[in-house]
Amino acid sequence: MLTTDSFFGGAPEANASAPGRVNLLGEHTDYNDGFMLPVATPQRTTVALARSGDGHFHFYSSTLDAHVTFAPDSSAPQGFGSYIEGCIRLVEAEGVQVPPLRVWVSTDVPVGSGLSSSAALEVATLRALRQLLAFELDDVKLARIAQRAEIEYARVNCGIMDQMASSLADEGHMLFIDARSLEHRLAPLPADAEIIVVDSGVARKLAGSKYNERRAECEEASRKLGVQALRDVADPQRVEELPEPLRRRARHVVTEDLRVLEALEGVSAERFGQLMNASYTSLRDDYEVSIPELDELCELLRAQDGVYGARLTGAGFGGACVALCRAGSAARAAEAALAQYNKKDGRQGRILIPVPAERKENNESV
Repeated sequence: MLTTDSFFGGAPEANASAPGRVNLLGEHTDYNDGFMLPVATPQRTTVALARSGDGHFHFYSSTLDAHVTFAPDSSAPQGFGSYIEGCIRLVEAEGVQVPPLRVWVSTDVPVGSGLSSSAALEVATLRALRQLLAFELDDVKLARIAQRAEIEYARVNCGIMDQMASSLADEGHMLFIDARSLEHRLAPLPADAEIIVVDSGVARKLAGSKYNERRAECEEASRKLGVQALRDVADPQRVEELPEPLRRRARHVVTEDLRVLEALEGVSAERFGQLMNASYTSLRDDYEVSIPELDELCELLRAQDGVYGARLTGAGFGGACVALCRAGSAARAAEAALAQYNKKDGRQGRILIPVPAERKENNESV
């Protein structure tokens, strides 16, 4: 495995980091111009840069122990390098000259668990480029470019929540995001509550899943209802006019927006947990993005004393559950749930993140 000294031949010229995210409410609403409430994770992705000096791009992931090299007039192969290349090419499209670079990536954001390791990589890359090349790029535009990198280069037709959260959220507060206007503001977590994230052990991959299919179904539902996006459905009963499965897809999105807006009003931890439970049921039954392992893990978490609510976090198709718990009870509840969940052969569920209640500064440099 390479070291930074051997990779760069000295110290890098710039480095920056960005967090992953946990989404509490507002799943699959971002590409419907809707509303979301994510929280930044303590885990971060770090990207270090230096000019390469040999006319080639070199990307290295210390987590994967993977090294990608390519010429400026060619492309990085699909994989982690496509996210980085997308950021570079889109910065160039903004009129910034980007020389061939050496790019070192390290992360403790869990990969394949629905905590947005890809957005953390994109945002950290753009922050490091901004630092190295000293160009102006505000945090919202940075999130937009990061989203385009994922869509155009990693080929995942994602919404903008993950990139906005990685660029603008912090650990101690929810970040309210309006996906249409990109209005955003921090909101306090429910009082006397804490969050814990538990991985199902089933790796989640958007590429190759039905994620893009769900987005296409939402777009078709919008066309049939004569609205720009499902966010514009004023009467939730209108979705009942749609044929299946569009009816259920639209019902999830419309009711999920209402859950986010209610949670934003400062509800109790108990009520917030009820909203999370309702969100999970909708994701399982109407949006059909859950899997049996996530179903079982959520039910086990919700059965524990001190747990207000639990739901899958991220796009689904594997990954993790997030639970809102009474302060001081999260770790015990998660351990008890996992003790039952992991009894089945091959299960490797684990606690990923007890997200701390205290606020920490989201510093750009490492």
